[in-house]
Amino acid sequence: MKGLTRIVTISGLCMSANGWFVPSRCRSTMSWSPARLSATATDNGGSIHGQNSCFLPLRQLDQDYYAPRIVQIAGAYPGLTKEEFYGVQSEEAAEVGQWSYDFGDPEGPQVGTVAMDGSELVSFCPDPVAIIAEHSSVGVDLPKEITEPVDLIVLVDRSRKGFSERTFLVVDTPEEGVLIRAYGAKVEIPDGSEILGQVLLVQIPWLPSMAPTKTGFMEADEYFG
Repeated sequence: MKGLTRIVTISGLCMSANGWFVPSRCRSTMSWSPARLSATATDNGGSIHGQNSCFLPLRQLDQDYYAPRIVQIAGAYPGLTKEEFYGVQSEEAAEVGQWSYDFGDPEGPQVGTVAMDGSELVSFCPDPVAIIAEHSSVGVDLPKEITEPVDLIVLVDRSRKGFSERTFLVVDTPEEGVLIRAYGAKVEIPDGSEILGQVLLVQIPWLPSMAPTKTGFMEADEYFG
């Protein structure tokens, strides 16, 4: 037993806890004895992780994990103004494999936020902002049983101000204000308009009137009725 070190023992204990362990805490080469472990555990009136068969429910993130990203909501569409669109800020995304925090500024303007599902698209968006749009205002069809407007989350990258054909853009027009539209050619955009950003993603909620869509076959999926 003299040759046993703490790394062997702690590794064994961690592996018995559903296979979860923290490598940085399992690499100590300090030797130990039951008496020393007991003394450490009781000095502060309890046990820490790995002591006396006590284990935290650990979850270590993968190196390619994308955390959900908190995005500020610019407003509701239709009726959104250019000033409202630019009136919110976008925070930096968390580093891959980590997460971020959001602490609202009590002295600043109070705006709504929404957590967007983590993905490469969302994480690396330079200047994201969310718009809450009625489904009919952007032409999204839902099952005929749904007769009331349904809110969709439209994720927009404000850093993308260039034209791209058949790509949905947020455009500030002289006559109708802010529109979410796609154009086949740049000449189709009304004169005097300004491209405010590009739509990256539109998130649709699941509602009870929608059929489950876990068949694996796109043709059989019925989110859109």
